[in-house]
Amino acid sequence: MKKLINDVQDVLDEQLAGLAKAHPSLTLHQDPVYVTRADAPVAGKVALLSGGGSGHEPMHCGYIGQGMLSGGLSGRNFHLTDAR
Repeated sequence: MKKLINDVQDVLDEQLAGLAKAHPSLTLHQDPVYVTRADAPVAGKVALLSGGGSGHEPMHCGYIGQGMLSGGLSGRNFHLTDAR
């Protein structure tokens, strides 16, 4: 199977940028890189975040939305999310 990767070092940043462009309900933040609901924070609600290493996709960010996660953090390929 052929994969479309411009540069291995940029895979996560490009995946998350594409996800945010395809879904206006999401907002991409930089330094550190993470994704949240565009309407976050929601008054009177506790934010629920999930994170982990990314492999072939930014998995946690696919579960952001109403009734699901408030935000997702993805570490670099096959690495855990930075604790900072």
